[in-house]
Amino acid sequence: MTSARETYTLPGMLVTNRRFELPLDHSRPDGEKLSVFARELAPLERQGAELPYLVFFQGGPGSASPRPESRSGWIGRALDEYRVLLLDQRGTGLSSPVSYQSVPQRGGPEQQAEYLSHFRADSIVADAEFIRRELIGNEPWTVLGQSFGGFCVVRYLSAAPGGLRSALITGGIPSLTRSAEDVYRATFPRVAAKNREFFARYPHAQLTCRRVADHLLKNDVSLPNGQRLTARQFQQLGLDFGGAGGYERVMDLLERAFVTVNGRDELSYAFLHGVFTAVGFHTRPIFTLLHEAIYCQGTASNWAAHRVQDEFPEFDYAPGKEFLFTGEMVYPWMCDEFEALRPLEDAAMLLAAKQDWPRLYDLDALSRNRVPTAAALYYNDMYVDLDLAMETADRVPNLNVWVTSEFEHSGLRTDGARILDRLFGMLPYVPDVDGR
Repeated sequence: MTSARETYTLPGMLVTNRRFELPLDHSRPDGEKLSVFARELAPLERQGAELPYLVFFQGGPGSASPRPESRSGWIGRALDEYRVLLLDQRGTGLSSPVSYQSVPQRGGPEQQAEYLSHFRADSIVADAEFIRRELIGNEPWTVLGQSFGGFCVVRYLSAAPGGLRSALITGGIPSLTRSAEDVYRATFPRVAAKNREFFARYPHAQLTCRRVADHLLKNDVSLPNGQRLTARQFQQLGLDFGGAGGYERVMDLLERAFVTVNGRDELSYAFLHGVFTAVGFHTRPIFTLLHEAIYCQGTASNWAAHRVQDEFPEFDYAPGKEFLFTGEMVYPWMCDEFEALRPLEDAAMLLAAKQDWPRLYDLDALSRNRVPTAAALYYNDMYVDLDLAMETADRVPNLNVWVTSEFEHSGLRTDGARILDRLFGMLPYVPDVDGR
């Protein structure tokens, strides 16, 4: 493995871009390689100091790490004590990309599905361990995981605890044993509750939503990329309800939904462009293709959300019904309706049917956890069910949990310095392990 690097400065920070060549399949270290990118930040006033690393795992799956603009938020707080390594998980950001352009080059659907099966948390953590050994040898480091990044942290605690000095999690503790169906049976009611909050705040929005959905059911309307916009795609704007300001962003779109042209009402270009950019399925195919696989251990997902939604018929819109937005759910029809997913449809179906996913969590190892760990969980989290998260937290020793209603799932982004400061203060004292 080799590391390439580029260095520049931002206000208060020395930035080093690093690129690592890593195995696609960590069980075959001499096989095919891919590139993984990480952006290292260090406090400018402490150049040359041997500060410990804090490695960030972004949410998703399929999202790149943030690009820092200034020394602020949680990054600013972390730089008081650490060097920060912003990891673009494999397939995201500046790492070897996964897209409708790159994946079909692998061959047929079977070859594509085999390739994509190496982009879960187990491979992401194995990447991190390779990078750790290259940068600091046998020294452990601290990790911070947001949302799906927290799933990666729990995998790290399970598979390679010797690489960790401490661990931090915000809004992302996975179930260790529950199926994808269990997860969606817990989260659909949370999405329904978010809908009730939204329409209570903006009661006039219900009529607008029905008007938009009915228009889409009757008319062929295209998004800026030529993709036909359907009513069920429109429902997916509810994905934004789990973050701070999500209600207002959706309401802003609804207020600009229609424009009158030659005496006829049409959906405005401003609305269509806003819908296109608000729903990230076009540019993050991993989110659709592997979202349910993050819950799979020796079982197939078989499009769990699609099947579980049958138990919640209130989400199936038809003219005259109450309109509800959906949330963080993916569906098989997306691979036909979304232009950027259509070339990957056959591979997506194979991944949904895949039954031999390796286990992600070693229950015995986690029951003996000695890595100091602190987590922030949110009462009103639409994406991660609190009860399922606490079920896991109760099984992992040395994991301290702060449960709060002050923040939504996006708390790390909205007030990250405060949250990170609280988590640092929660890390328990644990005797050194293996000489640490």
